[in-house]
Amino acid sequence: MFSKNFQTGQPNLQAVSYAFLGATAIVVAWAFSGPVFNYSETWQLVINTGTTIITFLMVFLIQKAQNKDSKAIQIKLNELIAANEKASNRIVDIEDLTEKELDQLHCYYEKLSDFAEEDEDIHTSHSIDAAKRNQNYKQQYFEKKHNEWLQKQPQKKESI
Repeated sequence: MFSKNFQTGQPNLQAVSYAFLGATAIVVAWAFSGPVFNYSETWQLVINTGTTIITFLMVFLIQKAQNKDSKAIQIKLNELIAANEKASNRIVDIEDLTEKELDQLHCYYEKLSDFAEEDEDIHTSHSIDAAKRNQNYKQQYFEKKHNEWLQKQPQKKESI
């Protein structure tokens, strides 16, 4: 939305000030021209039409600026995720997921938050990868116990 200084990356507030002053000058000139045009409907229509058109065009400019800022923030977050050895890299491109998939992840992170609140140690980490390892461990443990149980079944039949 704002132009930025090339060297510092900071918004160029001088350009914003000129745009504001220009818009203010147009409104003041329009207001002072009222008596000349006898405050006619055409006089009112000029400012209404002008502001409507400018508002319509500004929506697109603002949306473009927000999309650019959003993309920049996503790239920065992706870099932080990629750089952190404990962060799950599967989260890097979640903006491409469906709304339903995002809702599932949101519920998952709410549960992680609940786990973190219950922990006495503030350094305990809960992540998707840790949960996956835990799930794999549970699955392997279940399969091991199930196989042991299956092996005992024929022995029970033979002992009867």
